[in-house]
Amino acid sequence: MQNWFIAMSASKRSARRLRLGIIGWGAIASRVAQLLAERQRDDIEIAVVAVRDTARDRGLPSNARGISHPGELSDLDLDMIIEAAGRPAVDIWGVAALRHSRRFAVSSTSAFTDEALLDRLLATARETGSRIVVPSGALGDLGVLAAASILPLDEVTHSIVKPPRAWRSTKAEEFVDLDALAARTEFFAGTAREAAAAFPQNANVAVITALSGIGLDRTRVVLVADPSILRNVHEIRASGAFGKLELKLENEPLAANPKSSEMTALSLVRLIENSVAALVV
Repeated sequence: MQNWFIAMSASKRSARRLRLGIIGWGAIASRVAQLLAERQRDDIEIAVVAVRDTARDRGLPSNARGISHPGELSDLDLDMIIEAAGRPAVDIWGVAALRHSRRFAVSSTSAFTDEALLDRLLATARETGSRIVVPSGALGDLGVLAAASILPLDEVTHSIVKPPRAWRSTKAEEFVDLDALAARTEFFAGTAREAAAAFPQNANVAVITALSGIGLDRTRVVLVADPSILRNVHEIRASGAFGKLELKLENEPLAANPKSSEMTALSLVRLIENSVAALVV
């Protein structure tokens, strides 16, 4: 009888679809949904999408419910909620997401530069037993840096190099004439906290590096505009008791938003699929 019960319980667990909520329906969120649909993931259901105006026709996934207020998350039995709506959404939706789902994945990690907000989210996670998950974003995976940080790290530098068009409509325009650039130009250098606070759309990824290594205030970030490149480039260097690390990624920009990389959406798909995978690499 006991073996039968265990077998039945395992069968029910494996048959249950992952119920996913997405906050925002911009370029990243819609790309994630497109990739999941192309991969025919019958074990993953986009159950709800949070948008500002549910009356607008946004082409949401079939059977997905549109909501516009955090209180509407109650009683939806969500396994994971992914934020892909920008920094303000983390403050608006974060506590409710942690109370009404098991995991809250934050794409707009620049929100973590607000220590009061981060403390509030952490307190809610501890109270409810839910988890805050930081996707690897445009970096693909920084497990190597996180592992290296088990021993003392001396320094970590993250250079973010993008074509001038990716820096348009940001504070970069206050430091450099993007239309007149003829060569690679560094226009900002500071901590990860400073970079993410000043450039929340372009330097979110610096927070991921900082959280993986030596923190927001010790991680050095350099921002660069380079008219000779077409891809978004991340160059990470670290040294410490583990040795030395040099990592370079050249990411295709997201077609619908050149400020973000295609890898940002791909990393979210990997995070979602790993949540239901029998083997996680």
